[in-house]
Amino acid sequence: MGQGETEVTTDGGERFPVKQGLRAHWSFDPQCPVRDVLDRIGDKWSTLVLVTLANAPHRFSAVQRAIPDISKRMLTQTLRELERDGLIARTVFPTKPPSVEYRLTPLGETLLEPLTALVQWADRSHATIKDARLAYDGTS
Repeated sequence: MGQGETEVTTDGGERFPVKQGLRAHWSFDPQCPVRDVLDRIGDKWSTLVLVTLANAPHRFSAVQRAIPDISKRMLTQTLRELERDGLIARTVFPTKPPSVEYRLTPLGETLLEPLTALVQWADRSHATIKDARLAYDGTS
């Protein structure tokens, strides 16, 4: 094991080195709360919706315009799931017809710092990842 590493043992007895500060045991436990949260945050539509709402509240149609390749059904489902998780809030205004606006909650705002780091990493790493895919596909 290297410096700053610890070891994790799976239920099957396998041992894996883990960098200090990372909780790797969750990857082996389907009931782990980390997996439960990452399942939501890790889906591309949730991330894109959260990034869209990071600067200001938006109505449904504005979110859909910002993410043009998401279907209405998928956007509706994603917004409901993010609202259920307490990451966004839905406000209905008493107009005719009623208008609805979505915004980040205080909990959702706490996600912006790690999400921003991930988005910046993806932007910086995209060309390298693309090259790696091309190299891999060329060897297959």
